[in-house]
Amino acid sequence: MAVTQQSEHALGTIPNPRPGRWIDHYDPEDTAQWVSTGRPAARRNLWLSIFAEFLGFSVWQLWTIVTPSLNAASFDLTADQQFWLIAIPNLVGATLRFPYTFAVPRFGGRNWTVVSALLLIVPCAGLAVVVQNPGTPFWLMVLVAATAGVGGGNFASSMANISFFFPEREKGAALGLNAAGGNLGVAVVQLVVPIVVVVGGGLALERAGLVIVPLAVLAAVLAWRSMDNLSAARADFAGYAAAARNKHTWVISFLYIGTFGSFIGYAGVFPTLIKSQFPEVSFTWGFIGLPAVPLTLAFIGALVGSMARPYGGRLSDRLSGASVSIAAYAVMALGALGVIAALGAGSFPLFFGSFLVLFVASGMGNGSIYRMIPAVFRAGTAPGDGAALTLAKREAAACIGIAAGIGAYGGFVIPRVFATSITSSGSLVPALVAFIGFYALCAVVTAAVYVRGRATRFAGTAI
Repeated sequence: MAVTQQSEHALGTIPNPRPGRWIDHYDPEDTAQWVSTGRPAARRNLWLSIFAEFLGFSVWQLWTIVTPSLNAASFDLTADQQFWLIAIPNLVGATLRFPYTFAVPRFGGRNWTVVSALLLIVPCAGLAVVVQNPGTPFWLMVLVAATAGVGGGNFASSMANISFFFPEREKGAALGLNAAGGNLGVAVVQLVVPIVVVVGGGLALERAGLVIVPLAVLAAVLAWRSMDNLSAARADFAGYAAAARNKHTWVISFLYIGTFGSFIGYAGVFPTLIKSQFPEVSFTWGFIGLPAVPLTLAFIGALVGSMARPYGGRLSDRLSGASVSIAAYAVMALGALGVIAALGAGSFPLFFGSFLVLFVASGMGNGSIYRMIPAVFRAGTAPGDGAALTLAKREAAACIGIAAGIGAYGGFVIPRVFATSITSSGSLVPALVAFIGFYALCAVVTAAVYVRGRATRFAGTAI
């Protein structure tokens, strides 16, 4: 019986996937395939993934820019209620990151990108409805704000999906681009939404959600037409179990709360803090004739924090992730001290500049913590021990997923700490003092475990 050799373009290959755009024969470590067809396919999926994740972050943070304007639209919300609307999407988004991590192996990267993009329509439409009725019950507003958390979950599925497309030697750069593209969604939504809602005069907050709906549909259509599902994508439950048993997963997750948790938390509250602490500050986009839109200044914080992230990774490559992380925590503490001084002096420039320091340092810390993860799990393995190195890679990949979810809870904690501080003392200062103490603790833990502990526990490995 003759055996027919599979042709180069047989069904299930990169050039000719089987129905549903499933690719069965994909190996990014195969140099010949990677050079010929793998790299173009990986890049195509990466850029579409970045677009979808960018929209996810934008929806995740919609309420951070809408909430400060609600009282101007005839709502009557207390400071505590406003901080709840800012915090609750982060709580939901952080929690959804865990199941979203396993969605790609279960449903396929292309399929889940379509679903997750279309899910963004729900919080956008919900926001458009409730902000038009000042009589909306607060519990309903919280429920609608919670649905925005689906945008936060997109990060986990997007990162998991892209990790399957790239070889180990290029995975770091690809995941860095993917993460940075998502983070930029925070800055863009805080820049664009305040302009969109005042175009033509008046204050039309419903546009904040409606403007994203067609973009979400576009992302779903592009994913459906041009992204791929990989049969080789498998959920590594054993890797996650091994990482969960490793204490360093939890140490790193704790440290990531201090960096990414600070970034997403401060990004969420920055517009509200500007509005509440310096209501007299205004900023007019005079060159296009729009009315004063003071909150557009807030986008600069998320922008510089996002742009600083890759530099934190690069600097860690030259020095070490641990030393850069310690420096980041120290600079964040100085930034918080600057905010306290600005509040005492009533100085908006110092307030704004100190927050930019916080954003840059947290962004740098995001990059340095992620740089530490593979080094921590690879430490102590012999260069020729293939099995140990493979396990280290699996544990590191799982740790990244776990830390990303736990770190995002900082986006819930920071607004609630600020709310408690204002409610109990009428000031932001107690919250900032608590954050300074937390950064000091993070620096001490990093030094104790990954600097002083290097000689005994990591065999001289540069963490």
